Amino acid sequence: MNFGAIIIGDEILSGKRKDGHLAKTIETFSARGIQLGWVHYLGDDPSLITATLKRTFAGEGVVFSFGGIGATPDDHTRQCAADAAGVTLKLHPHAEAEIRARFVNDPKGVTPQRLAMGEFPVGSEIIPNPYNRIPGFSYRNHYFLPGFPEMAWPMMAWVLDTRYAHLFAPGSIAESSIIVREAGESQLIELMKDCQARYPLIKVFSLPRVQPERFIELGVRGNPGAVTPAIAALKQGVSALGFPWNDAPRP
Repeated sequence: MNFGAIIIGDEILSGKRKDGHLAKTIETFSARGIQLGWVHYLGDDPSLITATLKRTFAGEGVVFSFGGIGATPDDHTRQCAADAAGVTLKLHPHAEAEIRARFVNDPKGVTPQRLAMGEFPVGSEIIPNPYNRIPGFSYRNHYFLPGFPEMAWPMMAWVLDTRYAHLFAPGSIAESSIIVREAGESQLIELMKDCQARYPLIKVFSLPRVQPERFIELGVRGNPGAVTPAIAALKQGVSALGFPWNDAPRP
């Protein structure tokens, strides 16, 4: 199954905040043997958010969306999700119960602004928030989470563990690479193509570096059973081309 992520917020695109969602999503997925297929960064632009969600709603993959589900004027995700789905926003009864429980002892009480955070597209289900009980929501195969990492990351893990445990395959993705010196990428292209053709269960990659030392990290990633013979083929091929290499350090 294809998994994707949407990360929303002008503060990320302007550089005011550094995104941590992508790295955490990759880490969380990898621990469960799941591969992230794509990611989109979007600003707080309702038309762009709506168009993106309309397109992803039409797909069959699983999408995690981070940010914009609050009730301030720059939070558009809830309304955009409803517009993309062609439904209205409505206060979800389970979200209302969570919000009322959250603020039961607050002197300000349960205000309309606070209840607005529980207005989700009709047909949604809530995603529990262990941090402060203000829930996220799911609609179809999309999971909408807050922008705050301390809330979003355990909520993401809960969704995976609750809904997609049957897809978990820890250890199903392996990687191995070598450091190649004195070669240009163009000189390795045919070798890479040949390796990719011979071992379709892996992906061949090359990562050039110029500072502080010039070299190419050449490697393969994918099915563990195919990684070992594939990296052996690359090593043999690089040696045949006359370039020095050594095993890359493992992360």
